[in-house]
Amino acid sequence: MKKTLIIGASSNPERYSYLAAEKLLAYGHDIEMIGRRAEVVFGKMIDTEMKEFEDIDTVTMYLSDKFQQEYYEYIIALNPNRVIFNPGTENPELEELLIQNDIHVEEACTLVLLSTGQY
Repeated sequence: MKKTLIIGASSNPERYSYLAAEKLLAYGHDIEMIGRRAEVVFGKMIDTEMKEFEDIDTVTMYLSDKFQQEYYEYIIALNPNRVIFNPGTENPELEELLIQNDIHVEEACTLVLLSTGQY
């Protein structure tokens, strides 16, 4: 299964990043999470720092574009196969940088991709 990094993770059950973490785990995917608060969700730690995670296949973005710039170099250095920009996180500047670095970009909803078997 695909190892996924959730940027913008939250322990709030009403947030889409929480629902994505829950659903990714339910579908058998391994996850890592970065968020504003260090908390444990589904037995996994939400990190507050950009760690050098290994073997990240997919980054799924839950931060609006105005908070993404600090992650540009970090995401490129992780060299994931793809980055999913969930609704409200679209960022043409970052998307272009990713494409230039041969990282696939999708403007999609992680929850929908999982539900429809397209993840």
